[in-house]
Amino acid sequence: MITVSNLAIQFGKKVLYNDVNLKFTNGNIYGIIGANGAGKSTFLRAISGELEPTKGSVTLGPGERLSVLSQDHFKWDQYTVLDTVLMGHTVLWDIMKQRDALYAKEDFTDEDGLKVSELEEKFAELGGWNAESDAAALLSGLGISEDKHALLMGELSGKEKVRVMLAQALFGEPDNLLLDEPTNDLDMDTVTWLEEYLGNFEHTVLVVSHDRHFLDSVCTHTVDIDFGKVNLFAGNYSFWYESSQLALRQQQNQRAKAEEKKKELEEFIRRFSANVAKSKQTTSRKKMLEKLNIEEIRPSSRKYPGIIFTPEREPGNQILEVSGLRAETEDGTVLFNDVNFTVEKGDKIVFLSHDPRAMTALFEIINDNRRPQAGHYSWGVTITTAYLPLDNTAFFDSDLNLVDWLSQFGEGNEVYMKGFLGRMLFSGEDVLKRVNVLSGGEKMRCMIARMQLKNANCLILDTPTNHLDLESIQAFNNNLKTYKGIVLFASHDHEFISTVANRIIELTPNGIIDKMMNYDDYISDDRIKEIRARMYAPKS
Repeated sequence: MITVSNLAIQFGKKVLYNDVNLKFTNGNIYGIIGANGAGKSTFLRAISGELEPTKGSVTLGPGERLSVLSQDHFKWDQYTVLDTVLMGHTVLWDIMKQRDALYAKEDFTDEDGLKVSELEEKFAELGGWNAESDAAALLSGLGISEDKHALLMGELSGKEKVRVMLAQALFGEPDNLLLDEPTNDLDMDTVTWLEEYLGNFEHTVLVVSHDRHFLDSVCTHTVDIDFGKVNLFAGNYSFWYESSQLALRQQQNQRAKAEEKKKELEEFIRRFSANVAKSKQTTSRKKMLEKLNIEEIRPSSRKYPGIIFTPEREPGNQILEVSGLRAETEDGTVLFNDVNFTVEKGDKIVFLSHDPRAMTALFEIINDNRRPQAGHYSWGVTITTAYLPLDNTAFFDSDLNLVDWLSQFGEGNEVYMKGFLGRMLFSGEDVLKRVNVLSGGEKMRCMIARMQLKNANCLILDTPTNHLDLESIQAFNNNLKTYKGIVLFASHDHEFISTVANRIIELTPNGIIDKMMNYDDYISDDRIKEIRARMYAPKS
């Protein structure tokens, strides 16, 4: 349990929030949301004790342990992978070090024997005898194979380190767990494993994430940082989003009578309660939603960008034909081979692979930026494309301001260009910023503005939610669901995939799997799992 009392955080004259009084209780998972800069990660740092609040206090239940997902991926480079995980339980690790030091003494005394006896008792109480096997099981669940458990952390890749850090935070089932963007750099299978793990976690969890499906899957509550306040709501992210949008529509319709508004909100809560009736922590969620005070529901102050793709012409019958494509890395690793498919009208295709470099290679090939090792492709004459690459660094190697930068990619005067930038939440002096000083999220919004200028009837998107905040992801997702053209994309956002894609093509070293089906059905179908295993198996 975590109790926050009269908390205030202020940097100079900027007040993030004040008078925060909340209690986070066992058995619940709290998703923390808010616009960029609202103070989500700062809130976690204040709770962890890393940041001293301007005012107020944070207390844990008596004797409780707090664990935090570390963001420092170099701190443990000189330790083995297994030891790094064990160090997540600081009390147990300290006992292990003291015990080992005493056993290593050459002049072992009776006093040392008594001390060791005490340490052994504490060691057993904390589950020390199973500690290494428990740590190994966590690592395996997170995709770190057993042959890497004895390696030094410095020998791992960045993505592997992320998984070890997560195992470290989860190790020993802490009473309170703080997770800041835990799904970053995890593949779909590992995210699913984490969702199931947290679904069975009986303690207190606070999590910051831009992954809407993850928040919906695990969270019992939403903590919304908005209006300079930190407010707690029952329900997951989707419930918060839909209810805030409903409140916004009602606010915009000033003619709505108060009683009609009340009835509409109450009906919405009833319907949403029914929707969560099949979820894991169903009873408590349903009761909390039913008790929700409708006066608590208010529009969010956050702004959503205007992401609107409008094809200039309808695609013809011939869109894209791919035949016999093969791509390899510089060291000869086969990313995909014998790729054959035809894109049809109405297709919104998500491309999958165990190796994300495969999707990037395919998109670079069909955009004439890379030569395949074999095969060819052809576009229909009516098709115009707009491409959002994974790496946009080269586009911003310039000291142009935003208006001049965008003007390179379309025709129109300054006012016209400012209109597109305004849609993407660049206004006033923002449009005169130099593009080489933009943040990752700002660069992505510029790239999306560039795409909108093209009025293309085929969008090619390589991991489009990278660097975007929840508001931009939601706006992007909403528009693609109604977009009238073709969409070819790769993504690690479960919600994005499941609500946009109507066709799935998985690229493997031994061909493709091509299915017209729902994404959730695809990843849960046992027959497809068998096919995938065969397709990725090395040929003898």
